[in-house]
Amino acid sequence: MNKVVANADEAVRDIFDGATVMLGGFGLCGIPENLIHALVHKGVRNLSTISNNMGIDGVGMGLLLEAGQIRRHMGSYVGENRLLEQMVLSGKLDLELVPQGTFAERIRAGGAGIPAFFTPTGVGTVVVDKKETREFDGRVYVMERALKADFALIKAWKGDTWGNLIYRKTARNFSPMMAAAARVTIVEVEELVEVGKLDADSIHTPSIYVQRIFEGSNYEKRIERRTVRKRE
Repeated sequence: MNKVVANADEAVRDIFDGATVMLGGFGLCGIPENLIHALVHKGVRNLSTISNNMGIDGVGMGLLLEAGQIRRHMGSYVGENRLLEQMVLSGKLDLELVPQGTFAERIRAGGAGIPAFFTPTGVGTVVVDKKETREFDGRVYVMERALKADFALIKAWKGDTWGNLIYRKTARNFSPMMAAAARVTIVEVEELVEVGKLDADSIHTPSIYVQRIFEGSNYEKRIERRTVRKRE
């Protein structure tokens, strides 16, 4: 039952070229920093990534983009990464933008075993192109398919050796849903403890969804942009 691996490099050992990988995080909050660096070091190519956004140039998933390792990306926001914009406009990267609520629900559905669902979000826009629509109670809805992945790379605040996880505040974001929607879930934590040390009522992701876990290090915890008002 002990799922602990020595480090990030060992954790990503079987991620293969062409894999579909979910990565937790909102902006740069709660991103799996150590696992991203390990993927860059491993050098896998043609990845299809699923993450809310691509971070910023030279940081987080931006490192994978600079290394030319991502072939296709699905997410909700791309406004902080200039390289991503350039690659999309030049046809070097396939990008699918999904409304953020729909994006979250598609991942949740993947983990819950729900193949598809209907939502009114996006009706009347390009979002519905080539998708089935139906009318319910006089309102048009579009069918959205669930999202799954070969691997999910996520970060938690605390975890135990079985893989039970606790996230801290906003850093929880998409990670619990992604942990349930991947074939193999790999987790880095700021603090790794023995089983029984975590408050059972505080666990956000139960161990059944986690295959590998390790204690990370050297977290930068950057933010994309800091804006402060001028001093009086």
